[in-house]
Amino acid sequence: MLRLFRWLARAPLGLLHAVGAMLGWLTYWASPSYRRRFTENARQAGIAPAAARPAIAAAGRMVAELPFLWLRPPSEPIRPRLNWDGRELLAAALQARRGVVLLTPHMGSFEVTAQAIAQEFGPAFGPITVLYRPARNAQLRAWMDASRARPFVATAPATLAGVRQMIRALRRGEAVGLLPDQVPPEGMGVWVPFFGKPAYTMTLAARLVQQTGAVPLLIWGERLARGAGYTVHVSEFTEPLPQASAAQAESAAVINRAMEHLIRQCPQQYLWGYHRYKAPRSGPPVDALPAEPAPKHENKNED
Repeated sequence: MLRLFRWLARAPLGLLHAVGAMLGWLTYWASPSYRRRFTENARQAGIAPAAARPAIAAAGRMVAELPFLWLRPPSEPIRPRLNWDGRELLAAALQARRGVVLLTPHMGSFEVTAQAIAQEFGPAFGPITVLYRPARNAQLRAWMDASRARPFVATAPATLAGVRQMIRALRRGEAVGLLPDQVPPEGMGVWVPFFGKPAYTMTLAARLVQQTGAVPLLIWGERLARGAGYTVHVSEFTEPLPQASAAQAESAAVINRAMEHLIRQCPQQYLWGYHRYKAPRSGPPVDALPAEPAPKHENKNED
């Protein structure tokens, strides 16, 4: 498998994305449970089937591009093209030296955002620390850790030690990145609406901002058509977070609304098949909010 990945890492990005698109559709038709979850999640968000359908191929492209992102030489920049939209927002936040919390959903190429920041800002402002969940298989975990060890990219496991690592990075004025729509471990989240349906949501994203005074920003990596590269979009976090870290549910709800805003910008590249509404092993609380369909939103983007 490693030899195959190394061979694929040298293939043109357009070819990887073409193969990935086929892989995405094959997975969609081969797995009734995945297909059902994909459809239900998009419907819950009020996304029309025509707008969500390109996300089937996008999910496969996300997997197929991993050899390119993980195994190319560490000194080799992202090719063929890396564009920025909102670069000045991130530059200003880093220059303030208060720390930056970058939030992105499971949308587009979230792997490329950390590498783009490291490539663009690492030499001047230090590494970006990215939260991740270690693989259960020890051999796979070691391989993934080595693949993600790139210049100016640090990884923090989703453990208490990893949280402390991120806090230290923020207090040094560096950037950290995490996916707040990732279902957290039991005891590290609260039940709040996500597209109108209760979802177990991490409290860490808001707590990092509240406890360190860091600047929160929204970011996502758009995958361009036909392997043309990527565009990293950076935008302001417009809805203020509650000041008190004790208001965990309210803070988590604010984070979820920000993720919803980003996802509606390009539902064609969101992972609708992600098991966002799963519960921790203990199960949902008896007072969980009832599900309500989210309002439909028009979207004119094309994949």
